[in-house]
Amino acid sequence: MSNLHNINIERSVLSSILFNPMSFEDVAALIGAKDFYLPSHRYIFEAMEACEREDLPIDEEFIKKKLNQQGRFDEDAMLEILSTNPLPATKAYAEEIREKAIKRELVQLTSDIKEIAVDKDLPSAEVVDLVQQKLYQITQESGSKEFRESPEMTHATIEHIHEMKKRGNAGVVGVDTGFTEINRLTSGFGEGDLIIVAARPAMGKTAFCLNLAQNALDRGRGVAIFSLEMPAEQLMLRMLSAKTSIPLQKLKVGDMGDEQWARLSSAADEMSKRKFFVDDNGSVDIHKVRAKLRKLKSQHPEISLAIIDYLQLMNSASNKDRHLEVSEISRGLKLLARELNVPIIALSQLNRGLESRSDKRPMLSDLRESGAIEQDADMILFVYRDDVYKVREEKEKEQKARSEGKEYKSDFFEKPEELAEVIVGKNRNGPVGVANLIFQKACTRFVDGAKNAIPIEVVQYNASIAPEAKISLPPL
Repeated sequence: MSNLHNINIERSVLSSILFNPMSFEDVAALIGAKDFYLPSHRYIFEAMEACEREDLPIDEEFIKKKLNQQGRFDEDAMLEILSTNPLPATKAYAEEIREKAIKRELVQLTSDIKEIAVDKDLPSAEVVDLVQQKLYQITQESGSKEFRESPEMTHATIEHIHEMKKRGNAGVVGVDTGFTEINRLTSGFGEGDLIIVAARPAMGKTAFCLNLAQNALDRGRGVAIFSLEMPAEQLMLRMLSAKTSIPLQKLKVGDMGDEQWARLSSAADEMSKRKFFVDDNGSVDIHKVRAKLRKLKSQHPEISLAIIDYLQLMNSASNKDRHLEVSEISRGLKLLARELNVPIIALSQLNRGLESRSDKRPMLSDLRESGAIEQDADMILFVYRDDVYKVREEKEKEQKARSEGKEYKSDFFEKPEELAEVIVGKNRNGPVGVANLIFQKACTRFVDGAKNAIPIEVVQYNASIAPEAKISLPPL
């Protein structure tokens, strides 16, 4: 099928590179060796890539030497290329080579669909997922080599080290969390990582993840959130409260002065320009998450963080035992993170059993269905606030006293700011440890330690808040 390849264009592009090696980078940005139809052309382009990596001249002699070492040199093919007139501009022709390569891949895909749907008789959901994955790979120009070779890997590693040297101070490799202590422990969230953020209810795990999302957005990154229990408007309210330092309760009822309205308007305008996407349908399975994220990532390549709130509300679209379902979900999320090359954060509930311990700080064994989650996660973070339990204990004491007809007096007051711990319980590529933060209740916001804390406007949670605990907000 001649419309699926054009040998003359392939020769012309290769000829242009040999006559003008400076054009190689422009061509290599558009196509790879796999996009050439003739094997001899693929081998020559691979040899050009090797010369480029090793800072060798991209010319006939060095290419011939490389190919002879591999037993792949085709003298006739080289002579035909050298006798072909070079092109004045290679971009359009390189794009034509890529276009035909995509068509060949699509033709191959139709054959693969028949094999997996009919011959192997796989379930329809699995067939659709495999087809979507392949289509995403084709549109993203993913490589089809089964193995990455040593020269390419070494080159990529050295480039990565140089990039880290340029960044210098922060030591953040992936997505910056926005929290100094967490960055120190994790070096940021790596591309392709699955991060589990786990806590008992009311600890603030959703607030923490929204803060992570906001920090990424403020650094120009794109963020996608699957919110399975909270509508998008509520998420946005929390984010605007954290961003403006206006208490969430005031935002909910619109109880604000002129200066606060102006601040809210400015923050809302800024947020509207961010690459921020929320799916709040409330019911998704792993197949839908994969399909939606692939589509979103192909339309918006700047997406560099995805959050799922929360894992136990997802289903696997199968009728398996719940432990097997969670295993399928966590493994699917890990594979999806690798495929899209973005970190995926999945929130998770913890077992109720930890509340019977004297020290209620979470451990890996407290994860629900922990085996699969612990195995697949690259990083597991626990959010813990001791004051949550102190407040609960005080309320229980007060309730007990009332039921006995006694008066209960306490000098305990619910503070507007509480110490919080983010415990790094697992870190595949770094140390474990504890990052100490401050949780500002009114704005549902976690911030770095006391010296870096952002002031807030305090609203009283109950009459027992001490007057000295109030903080005034300076003009922004």
